[in-house]
Amino acid sequence: MGGGMGAMAASMFAAAGARVVGCDIDAGAAARTEATVRAEGGQITAMGGVDLGDPEQARSWVDAAVEVYGGIDVLYNNASTQRFGALDELGVEDWDFTMRNELSLVYYTVRAAWPHLKRHGGGSIINVGSIAALRGVEFMAQNAHSAAKGGVLALTLQLVVEGGPYGIRANAISPGLTETPNTAPLLADPPERLRRLVLDRIPLGRHGRAEDVVHAAIFLASDESSWISGSNIVIDGGASVLG
Repeated sequence: MGGGMGAMAASMFAAAGARVVGCDIDAGAAARTEATVRAEGGQITAMGGVDLGDPEQARSWVDAAVEVYGGIDVLYNNASTQRFGALDELGVEDWDFTMRNELSLVYYTVRAAWPHLKRHGGGSIINVGSIAALRGVEFMAQNAHSAAKGGVLALTLQLVVEGGPYGIRANAISPGLTETPNTAPLLADPPERLRRLVLDRIPLGRHGRAEDVVHAAIFLASDESSWISGSNIVIDGGASVLG
């Protein structure tokens, strides 16, 4: 929640009336987001220095969130860190790092939240995937990222089945190329290959913005989506339909 889509989610969820408990491994970034949301009139508790790739830290964060507000209605899994490299160049440690920080951390937070959601009578789990899980890409070697996000989508479907009897819904959001602090320099002056293969092939004519993703997340968190479970909302301006 310290920047990019996480910070945007904290602000927009709070503006929609949610009481937000967020975390970031960067304590300073978490504190800045907390101050911004509170200045906007939102309710938020931010926890810094939390590594969700550690199962015990993930559980402690979830339990602390329950203690703050008495329960959980929505779990929004947005945290993600990855490493890229060609298949014959990416190290095993880079593969393991990506799995830990894109797939395992989703499992850890869901596992920690599950008993609280069951006791609460249900809730909404929203996992951020990627179109990288649905297709290969030509402009970047992202085998570990694609595999991890494919795992997120597969896990989401199983959560639908296991959570349904308890009123727990699970859905995914798969963004295309979206502007964040990490991608902003690339999008400001995109290489010709990126422009030709990706940006020029987006039917709606622009790359994504963080709010595009968060609007979908807020809908999936709301009562208006109470009969939606097992969906994967692709947010890519229509690019993936072109193959």
